[in-house]
Order: sequence, then structure tokens, then C-alpha cells
Amino acid sequence: MIARLMIMIALLMPLGASAIGVDEKQLDDPALEQQARAIMKELRCLVCQNQSIEDSNADLARDLRTIVRERLAAGDSPQEVKRFMVERYGEWVLLRPPLNARTIALWVGPLLFLALGGFAAWRLMRRETPQAPPPLSAEEEQRLKQILERDS
Repeated sequence: MIARLMIMIALLMPLGASAIGVDEKQLDDPALEQQARAIMKELRCLVCQNQSIEDSNADLARDLRTIVRERLAAGDSPQEVKRFMVERYGEWVLLRPPLNARTIALWVGPLLFLALGGFAAWRLMRRETPQAPPPLSAEEEQRLKQILERDS
């Protein structure tokens, strides 16, 4: 009986992690709330940096979620909400920054490093193996035999 209870608790625990905090008021319109959640998944938490504001528990992320909902309730489109956030916090707030002159390194950099690494690996594999040293001359062989016999 206790084992079953423990299994039930273990299975239900992840559900609590994805729940929204009690202090947040969701939008009354389910379609707007769904839009808000989609926008929240695309915005970076400025405190956590690698989490969306939907996933973050930081106070600032909660405030940003509230702003997203307020802007949508006021009639802004999702693009206008994102534009507002970018104007306020810069393009860094977007988890997927747009491709432009300032962000080209973000998009091309990893491919460039991959290509350079592949080229370096190709060059290393293509490098000639060292040649075997030339055979000893008769005089060198005689000298080697003398050394080996003396040390034995």
C-alpha cells in the first residue's frame, strides 16, 4: 500500500513543476491565454538567461509574464508585444534572435567553427606519416654490435 502511494506521488510530482504560480492571474479568454503562453516561450528570462519567461520562477519573469498578458488584453498583436519587449530590453530578450547584420555571427559562427574543425581534422588525417629512418651502414652496425657486446 505504501509502495503504491509512493509511486503515485512520484508520478504526480512533475505536474506541479509545470504549474503556474498562484499569484499570477491568467487571461479570461483561453485563446488570448494560449497566445500569451506562446509569446512567453519565445522570450528569455533576463535573470535565468537560458530559460523562457514561461519556465522561469524568477520575480522578473513573473513581471514579464504579467506585461505580456496586459499587452494582449489591451489589444496588442503578438508581434507588437514582442516588439515592445525588444524596444524595452533589446534583441537579447528573444530566445531566437532574428537574422540581421548584428546577429549574423550567432547564426553563422557555429557553422564556421564546425567547418574549421572539420578542415583541421582533415588536414591532420591527411598529413604524411613519418618515414622510417634509413638503414644503418656497415660501419654503424659494427659499432652498434660493439656497444651491445660491451654492455652485456
